[in-house]
Amino acid sequence: MLRESLTAVVARNETWTGASATEPYEAGWASEAVIFVRALEAAKGEMAQAFVEISPDGMRWIREGASLVLPAQADDLAVARVSHFGNWLRLAATLPDGAECTLLVTLHLK
Repeated sequence: MLRESLTAVVARNETWTGASATEPYEAGWASEAVIFVRALEAAKGEMAQAFVEISPDGMRWIREGASLVLPAQADDLAVARVSHFGNWLRLAATLPDGAECTLLVTLHLK
């Protein structure tokens, strides 16, 4: 059997400051997800840790456990891998005062 695979862009050229998150993505059919974060330009200030969050309904969120440090230099990558996540996924972070980064975030689902 050939497994289904999908790549979804959940944040494109977004500048994150303060409390930020990607668009929620409904991925209940998938058994695993890899989340890639690419910095599109050099970040300002100290970069924060971002957390994978899961939800039963796409509205109320809880940390799943996987995390990554947001990339600080242009074209740097960060990655998180998750499985057993239910139906909804997103990536969220709270950046310190004065910090900002411009990102591309993609979900790769199987």
